[in-house]
Amino acid sequence: MSKKSKRFKQAASVIEVGKHYGVKEAVELIKTMPPTKFDQSVELHLKLGVDTKQANQQVRGSVVLPSGLGKTKRIAVFCGDDKAKEAKAAGASVVGGEDLIKTIGQTGQCDFDVAVATPDMMKKMAPIAKILGQKGLMPNPKTETISNDVGKVVKALNSGKINFKVDEAGNIHQMVGKVSFAPDKLQANIEALLQAVKKAKPAGAKGTYMQNAVLTSTMGPAVHVAV
Repeated sequence: MSKKSKRFKQAASVIEVGKHYGVKEAVELIKTMPPTKFDQSVELHLKLGVDTKQANQQVRGSVVLPSGLGKTKRIAVFCGDDKAKEAKAAGASVVGGEDLIKTIGQTGQCDFDVAVATPDMMKKMAPIAKILGQKGLMPNPKTETISNDVGKVVKALNSGKINFKVDEAGNIHQMVGKVSFAPDKLQANIEALLQAVKKAKPAGAKGTYMQNAVLTSTMGPAVHVAV
């Protein structure tokens, strides 16, 4: 097991063991930790009380993070030629129809962060559904990534809209900004995500829904957040 760095130990020393901090306090702790040579990402990790083996206990959705994420997303749009110009003008990085589907099917490679599709393309995307699904990239009505208004969807995604989905272990891992963000900007993003996840609580969930929340920076220790 590798030894923890001096910087990590110094950062961890400001965290009170066993304490769950309010969002504002947690952000302030992250901001006061020793700096690194790069602008670290800040991530929120949630443990949900759901049985992901049950179809009625899946958690997924979308939310606009008011402060954005400080980075540009690579967005792919699956559409016909009639929508291609609109998608590109809105800022899509990858635009295509059957040609794009064929390329992904042959290579298994997806050089993008999120996928959008027009309704008429969904059946045609069946051959690559498994490839996209394993990477969490398959367009879905619940994340509002299936639409004829591709320009509007792409612009929303570029302005800070993110999609979240619980993994098999019942966790959600989501970047909420950068360490360089002002504290109030990070706090706004975190609170928006927490509210969206709470709103997405499935009817079949039993017991405590939001069991644990942890805020971390790329190179920093975990700060437990009271939820």
